[in-house]
Amino acid sequence: MTHLSTTLDYMADFQIRVNNKVVDVDCDKNTPLLWVLRNHLNLTGTRFGCGTGLCGACTVLIDGTPIHSCDTPIWAIGNKSVQTVEYEENSTLQRIKSCMASEQAGQCGFCLSGIMMRATAHIDSLATLDRSSIADALDGHLCRCGAHNRIIEAIRQAGS
Repeated sequence: MTHLSTTLDYMADFQIRVNNKVVDVDCDKNTPLLWVLRNHLNLTGTRFGCGTGLCGACTVLIDGTPIHSCDTPIWAIGNKSVQTVEYEENSTLQRIKSCMASEQAGQCGFCLSGIMMRATAHIDSLATLDRSSIADALDGHLCRCGAHNRIIEAIRQAGS
């Protein structure tokens, strides 16, 4: 009797920590973290942009480091902690959200979740928060709305 490979051969149970909660996910081991967050955990604040890790819309924090979730397979998460834009216990992220609103920094808002996650890591790294350092930190994030000046000002205020 020969064994025929099925899609079940690629399925696995994963236990990951997302927004300080341990969750179980049953999916293909190569499923990108983005789709696990959106489709399995209903955390839709993380956006799909390019699917190749180039635009930054899908940025989340893994152990405090910004990564593109669209090209990070679920098997690579292991025991690391994932934070998404929905995480309410991160005080830096909450300050950024508040400053984004007060500065009216969002236009369509599509790119903002990724930008806010990158900004959270930048502020938490005790980096210099002048206009230039913030712009450098956000260099890989594409935003078509032209709200860059307000976004940078909101991040600067959040880090003050």
